[in-house]
Amino acid sequence: VQLQASGGGLVQPGGSLRLSCAASGSIFSINVMGWYRQAPGKQREWVATISTGGTTNYRDSVKGRFTISRDNAKNMVYLQMNNLKPEDTAVYYCYLDATSRRYWGQGTQVTVSS
Repeated sequence: VQLQASGGGLVQPGGSLRLSCAASGSIFSINVMGWYRQAPGKQREWVATISTGGTTNYRDSVKGRFTISRDNAKNMVYLQMNNLKPEDTAVYYCYLDATSRRYWGQGTQVTVSS
């Protein structure tokens, strides 16, 4: 399984970005996909998760601002990020959990700065 993340960039506080992650390879039909992030000098932290059936979960600091979604037919997961704050600055990694394994994408940089 390979994951390719894209959509990061530089945005001003209050702005929006949409991250995408494409999964390819031998993908089990039932899986969980989501996003982590890692800021400079900090540990990687979980951001959001979505199941094949569409159940979502978010870390408290992004609730109401971030929306995770997926397209099962295309094996894609998205993270719509609105009202971005400087503390959202990080490298964002997508992941896929299936058959007791976790697969990671390569990361995409999100920088929130004026």
